[in-house]
Amino acid sequence: MRRKKVTLVAKTNVLKTSLLWKEVVDEVAKEYGDVESDYLHVDNASMQLILSPRQFDVLLTENMFGDILSDEASVLPGSIGLLPSASLGDEGFGMYEPIHGSAPSIADQNIANPTSQILCVAGMLKYTFGMKEAGEAVERAVEELLTEGYRTADLFGKGDDVTKKLGTKEWGDAVVERLARDY
Repeated sequence: MRRKKVTLVAKTNVLKTSLLWKEVVDEVAKEYGDVESDYLHVDNASMQLILSPRQFDVLLTENMFGDILSDEASVLPGSIGLLPSASLGDEGFGMYEPIHGSAPSIADQNIANPTSQILCVAGMLKYTFGMKEAGEAVERAVEELLTEGYRTADLFGKGDDVTKKLGTKEWGDAVVERLARDY
């Protein structure tokens, strides 16, 4: 659940560009009195992300730190294949992509986890197209599969001996089936 908290992650004690980031964020924050804002150095944020991830709502950072932190955060749910990302503009447009790369080494093997891409579609529906109900339906379909014990190859057998393994295509088909049934 969103708590209206934005944490700027930078390195103001080393990088001059981080000082600019902090100045701009502090100035913009004044326009949003209902949103709490704070600051962490990237090295501390990295540690806090693992020790106490629920303290965060939104992390705002530059690309390099964001790449590192998002890869680090992927250990929390169990796979980098579960995490979508979005670069959102103030006009309602956004660019949505999984935080992982394209993984050409596993192409055509039916073992890639398509969840992050599917969740990118959910985000696009909600935030760019204003189709909140449709986006939430996609999220529920994914959550339902996980709750029922279905897993893709990257998650199969991780601490749960009751899981049912699905390939990339089967996972996508199962999401579509749930959407057709429930939406």
